[in-house]
Amino acid sequence: MSAMHVKDLDLNLLRLFAEVYRAGSVSRAAERLGLTQPAVSHGLTRLRLLVKDPLFMRAPGGVRPTPRAVALADAVQDALDALEGALGRTSVFDPATSRHLFRIHMSDIGEGRFLPELMAWLHVQAPGVRVATLPVPHAALAESLDAGAIDFAFGFLPQVRETRRAELLRDRYVVLLRSGHPQRARLQGLRGAAQLRALQQLDFVAVRAHADTLRILQRTGLQERLRLTTEHFMVLPSIVQATDLCGVMPRNIARGFVQAGGCAVVEPAFEGAAFTVSLHWSHRFEANPAHRWFREGVVGLFAQA
Repeated sequence: MSAMHVKDLDLNLLRLFAEVYRAGSVSRAAERLGLTQPAVSHGLTRLRLLVKDPLFMRAPGGVRPTPRAVALADAVQDALDALEGALGRTSVFDPATSRHLFRIHMSDIGEGRFLPELMAWLHVQAPGVRVATLPVPHAALAESLDAGAIDFAFGFLPQVRETRRAELLRDRYVVLLRSGHPQRARLQGLRGAAQLRALQQLDFVAVRAHADTLRILQRTGLQERLRLTTEHFMVLPSIVQATDLCGVMPRNIARGFVQAGGCAVVEPAFEGAAFTVSLHWSHRFEANPAHRWFREGVVGLFAQA
């Protein structure tokens, strides 16, 4: 089908096709579009009759596009991009009445840092708006944002390029240990190279999913002191308080554990300890009113002056 024929299709059918194509599922597309599953199925039937070819076939967990749909996809997206760019200047997103679903990539530590304040803000500003966090492999983030599979990605993501981004906060990695750790006073009394050498007397727990903490231990020659590798940051306070194990983690999160009691922080001069957390999104959806509203809200909530 040519781009000229694509332009002749109903805009809602174009959006419906694009969403099913991205999601690989009629039910997920229906949820994202705010429609019922039968309505999306009916729309696909109308589209199939117009195109005079099947566009999707049943597959485990959803649907898969036919060769005809694959050939059609780029032309549909080009048409939608042009229309969204034109309509985005005048269309309106009403947060007070919207039922929009935002899909967000966050790590477990990002959820702990951002979700409580974000959801409290949404409860006041947009009580019907929904959020779903979806972990995406870092190598697939830019593609997932461009495809609309996710709307935003939060995090320290230096390997993610070709996205729009806004800096939210600057942080650094520190060492979390229990308040009664036998080495705490000595460590907090040292600085620089002497403090780094003293870390050789500690045993560590690391988080597998956050490669930067493992790299810091390796750079500092502490990999032989690693006694436990776990999957999630949020379990570290319990482990640290129950043992003499120490964890390397972002300072902003560690401070919350210190305030809750039972933990203390040491801030060694780790090489490469500083990092920046940003909000990422796709240029394809920059003019979308819902995206723009959410993006401006997140920056207003979290960006450091």
